[in-house]
Amino acid sequence: MPARPDTGPDFIEALARGLDVIRAFRPLRPVMTLSEVAAATDLARPTARRILLTLVELGYVRQGESGFALTPRVLDLGVAYVRSMGLWDVARPHMERLCARTNESVSIAQLDGSDIVYVARVAVPKIVTLSVQIGTRFPALPTSLGKVQLAALPPDELEAVLAQPTRSGLTSRWQPDVAERDAELRDVRARGWAMTDEQLALGIRSVAAPLRDGTGAVVAGINVNCHASETSVERMLEHHLPLLLQVAGDISADFARLGTVPHEVVAS
Repeated sequence: MPARPDTGPDFIEALARGLDVIRAFRPLRPVMTLSEVAAATDLARPTARRILLTLVELGYVRQGESGFALTPRVLDLGVAYVRSMGLWDVARPHMERLCARTNESVSIAQLDGSDIVYVARVAVPKIVTLSVQIGTRFPALPTSLGKVQLAALPPDELEAVLAQPTRSGLTSRWQPDVAERDAELRDVRARGWAMTDEQLALGIRSVAAPLRDGTGAVVAGINVNCHASETSVERMLEHHLPLLLQVAGDISADFARLGTVPHEVVAS
């Protein structure tokens, strides 16, 4: 890549190239090979490879069989991750309607190691035990948002994910052994939704459903969250859950359609 014009003497080219690599991931290109990253950034393959592996080491990129992909840790740098997936734009109107119909906060979160990270939220002004905003992370297992995503993982991957220490700084109230954990995730897998009743912290009750992409893979979770003293389990299951499941299906369908729509117009 040639030197950039109009840069000052303190400009760090290596940092700029790293940000170029992060920005290369687009809505229709969430997973890219080394060659695709190099072409998209106009970098030599060895340079692109070093940058990608550095980002993998730092936790901003993950490497899989199909190539490289961003991780939710990019949220620490801003909203690049959310916009690369297009999830917020797809989900927002559905979340707003669900919030209005339940009068409860609605959130979307994705797995990052053994934690969940909140990537979208429509909140109502209620006092809750734990403050939540975009970028907040909680241990995944004691949350409904985490359970619906953990239940979708193959056994080996589940063990590897849960072996990673939480970076949330929280210790949950629910500390299950392996048998209890596996039984809970089996139930979630069979039902297609998850509930937590003060397992993360006192006063927090929520129900969640998975969000899927066009291949059927679980890419996130969406939940309705309430205060346990205000909303009963019966109300959650009889009123909120059916609405949540409908919204999760609608968002998943819209997200799948998003993947089929061209995002760039190429002149012929």
